[in-house]
Amino acid sequence: MNKPSLLRNLFNRPSPILAVGAHDALSAKLIEEAGFDAIWAGGFGISAAQKCLPDANFLTMTENLEVAKNINEAVLLPVIADCDNGYGNALNVMRTVIEYEKIGIAGISIEDNIFPKQCSFYPGFRRELVSVEEMEGKIRAGQSAKKNPDFLFIARIEALIAGWGMEEALRRGEAYAKAGADAILIHSKSKLPDEVIQFAKAWKLKVPLVVVPTIFDSISAESLGEHGFKVVIFANQLIRSAIRSMKEMLKELKEKGYSGAVQSHLIPLEEVYRLVGVQEMKEAEDQYLPIGGEKTRAIIVSAGFEKDLMPLIEDRPKSMLEIKGKTILERQVEVLNSCNIKDIVVVRGYQSEKIRLPNLRYYENPHYEENYILSSFFCAEPEIEGRVIFLYGDILFEKTVLEKLLQSPEDISLVVDRAWYDAHRDGKIPLGIEREVVMMKEPPPTAYRYLSSGAHQSIVKIGEKLDRNLAHGEFIGMAMFSPKGTEILRKEYEHLKHAPNGNFHEAISLQKASLTDMIQEMIERGHCVHAVDIYKGWMEIDTFEDYQRAWATLK
Repeated sequence: MNKPSLLRNLFNRPSPILAVGAHDALSAKLIEEAGFDAIWAGGFGISAAQKCLPDANFLTMTENLEVAKNINEAVLLPVIADCDNGYGNALNVMRTVIEYEKIGIAGISIEDNIFPKQCSFYPGFRRELVSVEEMEGKIRAGQSAKKNPDFLFIARIEALIAGWGMEEALRRGEAYAKAGADAILIHSKSKLPDEVIQFAKAWKLKVPLVVVPTIFDSISAESLGEHGFKVVIFANQLIRSAIRSMKEMLKELKEKGYSGAVQSHLIPLEEVYRLVGVQEMKEAEDQYLPIGGEKTRAIIVSAGFEKDLMPLIEDRPKSMLEIKGKTILERQVEVLNSCNIKDIVVVRGYQSEKIRLPNLRYYENPHYEENYILSSFFCAEPEIEGRVIFLYGDILFEKTVLEKLLQSPEDISLVVDRAWYDAHRDGKIPLGIEREVVMMKEPPPTAYRYLSSGAHQSIVKIGEKLDRNLAHGEFIGMAMFSPKGTEILRKEYEHLKHAPNGNFHEAISLQKASLTDMIQEMIERGHCVHAVDIYKGWMEIDTFEDYQRAWATLK
């Protein structure tokens, strides 16, 4: 059901329709959740909240329309827009109706103030009203412009505010009703409801009445309903309460100077997330993002201690070594973010308190001295689900390396540097330096020039102790697991935890295993592991010489 029809249907019930003034989309959402019937997009609140200006026709129709559109889109409730005096003459009112109906507003209110208007409650201003004939013309013009017959046109009478008396108010009300107004709003700034009640008692027509109990605030909506009012609008209570709350919080924050002092004033961030629909956004991402664009989590293993880097890491973990103003971890996060990977987990161990970058989640490996990379990885086991990027905490890499990995359609993909193969063949790999190397099903091409097929080769063997003459590339410490891949990984690891202790491939135990030991186990269990080949574009910081090289290379 469209919103004009929804609002019209509410008029059929015996109790009054309760509307509350909203000044933006969030306040409208709060009104809806509080259980009210409708939203009043009031000029007083919108002028104050959006521009910090008086309610005096300073905002154009376009400016008010944009706010009303935001309010309407945020809620399922019908929205009644306060359109002041229609932003001009009868022709302007026609356009006002067309534009507000177009964005789904349920109805509008037009008052008989002259242009420019003044808020009804501002003291000391001279009040002038348009003639009855001019207001009748606006009503007829507005009604002729609407396409949906249920679109509500409320005519607002300012005669009591202007001091023109009850007789004039009733005369205007009857004229506006006969001109075609769907409802009549009688306004008053009296501190008692006597004026509006007197008007309601004298009202003989079937056109329903609307009231705004702002100054006369001691009478209930139920009582106003009993006196004949069909719509009760609490126009500006919400923005006034918001201003008071913000002033109190800001005063305390200024006095005490730390955010914890004002926690009692605040709702949890999670409640804000709920209100604005973060969960719905996440569900939509999971359902509709294309393959390759799905959510990806990165897990960075940064728990270990590297004695070859002493005394550089005496007071910090390796990942927090600074290179020209940025730490290794900051550089990793920067590249991940540039590829739209914002869900980042870090496993800490040595000097864990020194790793505290914002917007990351942390897991601890308190036994980092007794175990190794695989155990550190599984300290974050709750995060090993969905699509996961695995990273060593001591590597630096170009964005193109990560982009190429993200394009892999395979369930288990390892980044393998073919430059190692050429360097080994040319005798440029120093003896005695252990590297995690891989043997692929097919050796890489040896020609000086060639085109890559684009296919990802299967890895047959991986490890530090693999015969160098059989190896075709070096694992750089970056891997990706698809949702199926993480499921396989967790299942196999769980099986191994219950197996007898003893050597585990190149490690003396499962606890001392590297990721490459786990990869070799998965290969031997029949799972396909593929290589995403690159040619250079990365560095590892294992020694002081590596650190010097990084300083010389990076910007």
